[in-house]
Amino acid sequence: MSVVAQRSDVVLVVDDSAETLGMLSQVLDEEGLTVLIALDGEQAINIACKMRPDIILLDALMPNIDGFETCRRMKQRADLKNIPIIFMTGLSDTEHIVMGLEAGGVDYIAKPINPQELVARMRVHLSNARMTQSARVALDTAGQNIFTTDHNGKMLWATPQVFALFELAMADSNWLEGFLAPVLRNWLVHMPEQGRKIQVDAPIKKLQCKYLGEINAHEHLFRLFEEDGSSDVEVLKKAYSLTEREAEVLLWIANGKTNREIAQILEMSPRTVNKHLEQVFKKMGVENRTSAASSSIRVLSENGRLG
Repeated sequence: MSVVAQRSDVVLVVDDSAETLGMLSQVLDEEGLTVLIALDGEQAINIACKMRPDIILLDALMPNIDGFETCRRMKQRADLKNIPIIFMTGLSDTEHIVMGLEAGGVDYIAKPINPQELVARMRVHLSNARMTQSARVALDTAGQNIFTTDHNGKMLWATPQVFALFELAMADSNWLEGFLAPVLRNWLVHMPEQGRKIQVDAPIKKLQCKYLGEINAHEHLFRLFEEDGSSDVEVLKKAYSLTEREAEVLLWIANGKTNREIAQILEMSPRTVNKHLEQVFKKMGVENRTSAASSSIRVLSENGRLG
């Protein structure tokens, strides 16, 4: 079995040419892939919704719904938008290549198709798709307030924590589409620097979105957090039920300061710093300063306090 199909990947081939479908089915079957076939755009969307392929090979020019419109419709669906789509076209002019990429395709291959080139391109995009999915699962598990949008500010994906915060802020789908999306679209037009923040007024809470950068040509990454005016110390106090002094000591631990340096900064003895740390470790459920620093940095990051 080829390395392309390490876990029996499923590929949906969409083309109105029986000859092309036959040739691709044979090539991909020899690579160990499971092949699904569709003769037009409507059929492709129906099959993809039921079977959810790992990758789609899509003919650009077909009757009724062409490949560009088929791709756009797929990308509008939450269950299909992350599937990589490779366009197959006999057209080599720039206009149609751009149309395919703007519709949401990740790549294109010209007809007549070179099987070796096709397999190589599929290998790359299947690998990228798996890494992206693994990263998203990891973020879900880690409890990060992360979401992505397209260039128009429309949300493409978000962790459960983001949806929970929107719910607390009474920010329903109408608010996301009618208010948040236009705000982010106008902000993205000005190409904000990574780490910049923008405040948005949800129905009952003030929220902030921190721009984390562009994932690819079609997707932007943000971190969401509640803007409550809290200081870093107050965030740590609340997270671990610390006293003011304990939170101050922990904050300087997170900033890499030694006990002696903390004692000088907070104008207390090193012995007192140690006493505070004993209580901090106990309340946090950790055994050493490394674990305490790591945990506090994570909390500050989730609250948008770190760049």
